[in-house]
Amino acid sequence: MADSPWTGDACSLVDAFRAGERSPLEELDATLAAIEASELNAFSHLDPERARETAAGADVSLPFGGLPIGVKELEPVEGWPATHASLVFKDAVGDHDGLQVTRLRAAGVVPVGMTTASEFGGLNVSATKLNGVTGNAWDPTRTAGGSSSGSAAAVAGGLLTLATGGDGGGSIRIPAGFNGLPGMKGTAGRIPRGPRTEIAPLTVVLGCLSRSVRDIARYYDVTAGFDHRDPYSLAKEQGWEARLGTHDLRGKKAVLAPDLGIAVVRPEVEAMVRAAGEQLAADAGLVLVDVPVELPGLGLEWAMSNLVQLMSLLEDHYPDCKDDLTMEIAFGLEIATQVYDLKLAAKAEQARTAANEAMAAVFDQVDFIICATNPDVAFPAEVTMNLQVGDQQVGVENNGVLTIPANIVGNPAVSVPVGTVDGLPVGMQVIGRHLQDALLLDLALTVERERPWAAPAPGTPR
Repeated sequence: MADSPWTGDACSLVDAFRAGERSPLEELDATLAAIEASELNAFSHLDPERARETAAGADVSLPFGGLPIGVKELEPVEGWPATHASLVFKDAVGDHDGLQVTRLRAAGVVPVGMTTASEFGGLNVSATKLNGVTGNAWDPTRTAGGSSSGSAAAVAGGLLTLATGGDGGGSIRIPAGFNGLPGMKGTAGRIPRGPRTEIAPLTVVLGCLSRSVRDIARYYDVTAGFDHRDPYSLAKEQGWEARLGTHDLRGKKAVLAPDLGIAVVRPEVEAMVRAAGEQLAADAGLVLVDVPVELPGLGLEWAMSNLVQLMSLLEDHYPDCKDDLTMEIAFGLEIATQVYDLKLAAKAEQARTAANEAMAAVFDQVDFIICATNPDVAFPAEVTMNLQVGDQQVGVENNGVLTIPANIVGNPAVSVPVGTVDGLPVGMQVIGRHLQDALLLDLALTVERERPWAAPAPGTPR
């Protein structure tokens, strides 16, 4: 039996299975033991019996054959809890698999359990009334970010090599940045959200938390591509992993704007992102140009749109369920019910149009925008609404301000680790043109090759 889970990436673990150096069952046992001993609180549900049955029959010739994975708590899995990370639905059970899970099963994965998330995916932190606090893989007293908190903590914390995620306002990129992982939000529609696709607010993109760019590319090969249950999904593209690293990036234009013109970013983080961006440009042959960047924050519009969708989920539970909700979620719903009307809905759509135009104006001149992923390194885990960046007080709108724009307008964006401040990871985000996911993956690969990151985190498994 393996003493501890695999410390490489998912693709190399599958290679080890195929070479007979490791078996899916012994990897699963090591994973379950590490989860049981972990201080991170990264899982809200485990299904060891079913996992062992799947691992015993694993076909390692498949893309992810025999690979233990975690499934984000907000994603449906038949027979598993369907809590949405909320006390309101603590007894609910899933009656179907999400399409992403279905495609992953077909690729040979071994679902181990559900990873923790922020309540309804509404906050970029890792504390809920249902599950408590999920710790950062580099320092468990710090936040793992959100909403894909448990997935990031588990992968960076050495518990397993791959976990699912979803990104509606930064929910893959934010925890990836905080935990020292690569994190990709593809072009809107890249991975279908069916079945039972929720049309509004059209900001959510599915994806994964992984340790390498190669893992993300293979994940695209497995999960991306049109499905008629999601009419907004994109046509399938072949060969994401095969084409990785083959695109000529020389001469492409990029603008370096660590704060996007709207965020308060800690000076040490900004300096690190600026240096890493300049190095990426040199390594990839990009041309850095001076283009004004001032994207609208859109935090209020984003929140209101998502709260409308949340009210649809809560139905008759609200307002009686208010005491079961996270304070911030309850407050948001209370305010939204008081102020949301047709005029505000119209303003939100006007704001989305303005955001599209603002982003397009930048991409009329460049191919990439390089910025920070998070305004600061991970803050204390018990904080649910961070109002401090370095020594500076900030408004609540500063949270997620660097990641939300790409969700509002649907552009692909990737976060990659570029170093540490105060012993905690710093993520650099690159936003690309619509449909240019492959170019972003190649840029992320360039960073990975030139500035290799420590994944899993030092001292793991935690």
